[in-house]
Amino acid sequence: QVTLVESGGGSVQAGGSLTLSCERSAYVDGLNYMAWFRQVSGKEREGVASISAVSGLTYYFDSAEGRFTISQDNAKKTVFLQMDSLKPEDTAMYYCAAGVGVPTGHFSFDVWRYKYWGQGIQVTVSS
Repeated sequence: QVTLVESGGGSVQAGGSLTLSCERSAYVDGLNYMAWFRQVSGKEREGVASISAVSGLTYYFDSAEGRFTISQDNAKKTVFLQMDSLKPEDTAMYYCAAGVGVPTGHFSFDVWRYKYWGQGIQVTVSS
């Protein structure tokens, strides 16, 4: 059983920064993508950033481009999301996900492609 544990969330004022971490409990056979999603109550879960576990290729949601940076430490089985210049509209529950056989690009934001999910962590940005 593989578990993902997120940490680093919290409350911050607009313009501030937070770094989320997601640690896997074990290696996943065939794992090829890690991603961060977010969800606001009453809305669909949306992709924020993804990274190929093999090549390091990254992909970002439009509003995250230039503000967020996804990275990974494969030896530590951990993926990070550095979030800068945070805006109130970034307020959401953030989820880490791990997938097998995930295609690149916008396909990496398809929720159904990910088998493993974290419990989520709240990020609140006040104006």
